[in-house]
Amino acid sequence: MSYEAIIKSIEQDLQELPQKIFRAGQVLTGDLDYEVAKTPAEVVYREDKMRLLHYKGSLKKKDVHATPVLIVYALINRYIMLDLEPGRSFIQNLLGEGLDVYLIDWGYPTGADRFLNLDDYVNGYLDNAVEWIRSGNSSTEKINLMGVCMGGTFCVMYTALHPDKVQNLITLATPTRFDIDDAGLFLWARGFDLNKLFQGMGNLPGDLANILYLLVVPVATVDKYVRFLDMIDNPKQVNTFLRMEKWIFDSPDMAGEAFREWIRDLLQQNLLIQNRLVLGGQKVDLAAITCPLLNVFGKNDYLAPPSSAKPLSKAVGSTDVTTMGVDTGHVGIFVGSMSYKTIIPRIVGWIKKR
Repeated sequence: MSYEAIIKSIEQDLQELPQKIFRAGQVLTGDLDYEVAKTPAEVVYREDKMRLLHYKGSLKKKDVHATPVLIVYALINRYIMLDLEPGRSFIQNLLGEGLDVYLIDWGYPTGADRFLNLDDYVNGYLDNAVEWIRSGNSSTEKINLMGVCMGGTFCVMYTALHPDKVQNLITLATPTRFDIDDAGLFLWARGFDLNKLFQGMGNLPGDLANILYLLVVPVATVDKYVRFLDMIDNPKQVNTFLRMEKWIFDSPDMAGEAFREWIRDLLQQNLLIQNRLVLGGQKVDLAAITCPLLNVFGKNDYLAPPSSAKPLSKAVGSTDVTTMGVDTGHVGIFVGSMSYKTIIPRIVGWIKKR
């Protein structure tokens, strides 16, 4: 495109912008449906802010896979991304494929939770949720553990420390190696002065975490809202967009000590992949993970890039390892059309074979 054509296109866009903004105002104040997390679930266990959810599928009991799946989400943002909208819900589609699904909702930490650390989350809350599932299923000695992003990293730690309780480990968009140079957040974190950071802040504010995520790709963030104006007369696309926005800006704070350890021990010192991380006085040795591993990552993921996710596959002690790179980004694994058309069926097929 010539310089003159580019200038003309910009001029036309600027002329149309006031009308688009006015139309967006009309639509956004009208009748909208952007409710999220609509798949029925029962709260079966509570501890402090944490809730354990058990989802209700429509299949008969005989058609449901015998070994339950526990999904562990990250501490930042909320699990609703996995249940964004009917038809494209990651959880709903797992149920439809015949899995028995549990999920940990970490809730909203307050100042009272400031000193919760990684050991509290992994060997405390997560282990108690696993024990509840095992005790409630007489035929279940082990569960399938499925982790998302930071939640996947927690699952890796947990499986290394409690290998006798995990049948299969499934990691989705999960960072495990942090001394890489192609992840903006990892690079920034190396320069954090943790003492100054938490001296007056306590917990990590969810809004601050959101700002950092958005600053990683600022041009894409602006472009997203420009494209929104072009879809304003498509009700389905508008509702999907608003559901995503609801997920993005529903940001719990993160317990200060857990975040401090996450930054210091993983992003700054890269202890996990080196088998040097210690939780609760125990060394997290990835070679102790001998159960089957399915390691799924997005080839275009800028938050947990392939260089961070793939090394797990060679670090574990399992002889049954499947590494699956998919042509999508961080969120696309869970909400894109590829998710329910190809990724979920492949995950479920892998689990059922084992």
